[in-house]
Amino acid sequence: MPRFFTPPNQLTLLRILLTPVFVSLFLSPQPSFRLWSIPIFIAGMLTDWYDGWVARRWGFITRWGSHFDPIADKVFISAAFFSFVFQGLVPAWTVWVIVFRDVGITFLRSYSELKGVTFSTSKSAKVKTFVQFTALYYILVTSVGSTALPAGSPYQLFFDEISSAVFRAWLMGFTALLTLASGFQYLYSNRSFLLTLNDNKHS
Repeated sequence: MPRFFTPPNQLTLLRILLTPVFVSLFLSPQPSFRLWSIPIFIAGMLTDWYDGWVARRWGFITRWGSHFDPIADKVFISAAFFSFVFQGLVPAWTVWVIVFRDVGITFLRSYSELKGVTFSTSKSAKVKTFVQFTALYYILVTSVGSTALPAGSPYQLFFDEISSAVFRAWLMGFTALLTLASGFQYLYSNRSFLLTLNDNKHS
């Protein structure tokens, strides 16, 4: 089997293919389609966990896969955040901060690995990821639950009650600032590698 078509890489590719499916369902005016966006999103996130597990468990770790996997993550997550912006659920500036930071750090990490340098991570990055996923699931579930379920049903009223535009704005603001702070910490922790890039540029 070609190294490109290993099971982990197939799962990574599936996550990218699920991205337009999720966006189409979430933005659909049909309530039933919007409801389906939740399991599709969960399926996409499960491929993120499962492809890494398969790669480690069965020895399918490849350089190509190590670069492709984080890119697929950013495509999937960024599409979800921008879908929220399109629906007017979150402030646009928060999403731009999150996407700009994540794409930039992912590029630097991939480039450092190509150069054979380990780009160190930090605990703040794990906290950032947890907060991002919390914000994603909260906004997705509450927005779909309050608009796609039968109006006046107990479940619809529940999701409508816990869905708050003010809380979404504060949550996304906090997520964006935390994401930005962890990005600065990444840059500081890997400043020696960044300095070598600057030296090579002027050599």
